Amino acid sequence: MTLDDFHFASILVSTVRNAPVLIFAAMAGLFAERSGMIDIGLEGKILASAFASAAVAYTTQNPYYGMAAGMLVCVALALLQAYVSITQKGNQLVAGMAINIAMSGLTFVLAQFFFQQGGRTPDLGSARLFDVVLPGTQYVEHIPFIGWVYAHLIGGHSILVYVAFLLIPLVHWLLYHTRFGLRLRACGENPHAADSAGVSVEATRYMAMLVAGILCSFSGAYLAIVQSGFFLRDMSAGAGYLALTAMVFGNWRPVYTFLGCLMFGFFGAIQIQIEGVDLPVVGRIPGSLIQMVPYVVTVIVLAGLMAKSVAPKAIGIPFVKSR
Repeated sequence: MTLDDFHFASILVSTVRNAPVLIFAAMAGLFAERSGMIDIGLEGKILASAFASAAVAYTTQNPYYGMAAGMLVCVALALLQAYVSITQKGNQLVAGMAINIAMSGLTFVLAQFFFQQGGRTPDLGSARLFDVVLPGTQYVEHIPFIGWVYAHLIGGHSILVYVAFLLIPLVHWLLYHTRFGLRLRACGENPHAADSAGVSVEATRYMAMLVAGILCSFSGAYLAIVQSGFFLRDMSAGAGYLALTAMVFGNWRPVYTFLGCLMFGFFGAIQIQIEGVDLPVVGRIPGSLIQMVPYVVTVIVLAGLMAKSVAPKAIGIPFVKSR
């Protein structure tokens, strides 16, 4: 493979396809953290949803049943995390890391137990979610540039890609233009003031974790039944942590968080494109170094923006009702 095979158009399409995993997880974390909950357990919930989605989709040969199973598992984990952190006043970081560690091992063990394929599920085949062809594609795809944009950049993606991108204005509206969003942000900034105003802080945080569980389930389902077509051990590859970094980059705001997800999706696409390419001067870069690209970018982003980002003031602090 040479540099001539390195196409910017392919990078743009790959960016659009890579971003939904991060978008769903980042929006999930945004709801949780805006309410005052540190959701470090995104990684584990993505893995759990990916396994449940792949296993049920393969068994039933229906991707929508797989998505429903992933949602149920992810919501159950989110509510368990909420119970430990909200009702029992447990350490939110410890609860999230426990979910990550447990799901990393449990999903592998269950996959090996049920399918005996080295800790992965069989290929889903027809049980995958396939791409959507937009109306009129056949009439415009031969038009230079416009045809490519309509047929490949905008069209030709799974339905979950469109859901992910439409989610951004919806989350923005919910957070900043609804009563629920106002209460959510109040619980994350000053829960005692919210409690004095008659808002149930615990109920609001439970609701936030419920929404976060639903959204995070789509991230795992997208990995399993759209991108890969199977479940593989630790296939999330740090997507939950990248989503948290995108939140820091976006200062806990939906639109800027979305841009952070696009940035990581872009670097992930570049990683795929330059693997095996003979670059000028440096030649062919080892694959292990290329795989480091998104994580090096993560460190740079955190080092450069962490001091400038302002998290919700009550994040990570268990709420104890004043007497």
